[in-house]
Amino acid sequence: MQLVVARVGRAHGIKGEVTVEVRTDEPELRLGPGAVLLTDPASAGPLTIETGRVHSGRLLLRFAGVRDRNGAEVLRNTLLIAEVDPDEMPEDPEEYYDHQLMDLDVFTTDGSAVGRITEISHLPSQDLFVVEREDGTEVLIPFVEEIVVEIDLEEQRAVIDPPPGLIDDLAEVVSTRDAEDSSDEAGEDATEAGA
Repeated sequence: MQLVVARVGRAHGIKGEVTVEVRTDEPELRLGPGAVLLTDPASAGPLTIETGRVHSGRLLLRFAGVRDRNGAEVLRNTLLIAEVDPDEMPEDPEEYYDHQLMDLDVFTTDGSAVGRITEISHLPSQDLFVVEREDGTEVLIPFVEEIVVEIDLEEQRAVIDPPPGLIDDLAEVVSTRDAEDSSDEAGEDATEAGA
């Protein structure tokens, strides 16, 4: 099975290093020196990682055969793909590979069906489930502990506890002004009742 583990960013310096946007929870395993990665587009690879280091909080990699800035710039936006045994599990039991989450049925805590996970979107701040609903529309579910309360791979389901407005279009939005008006009216009623 193939997993996208990183995306190549801009060149760094003049010796062929590139920044990478890491898309794996196991960068030391997947992006270590000696790792051979497939690429998308395929014409850019395969690439063998020669060196890796962290600089100002960003992972920098240098690939075998890439010796200068021009060679590094050619790789920009290339996806780096690792071959992974489909039965392999992450070390942390609370982590999952994308392929394990794809096609899971999503339900709310009260048992209501939401849809099916069709994509995992990796954003800098958090990951999102792209869930296709029965009517063909999509809803984005943040993959955070407060919302995704259970992943059951055996039952092929994810259980969510969504905040109001996340999956329904009927959520009431109360403005601060409305809340103040309500509290003023409640205060008037209390005054009248006390008089």
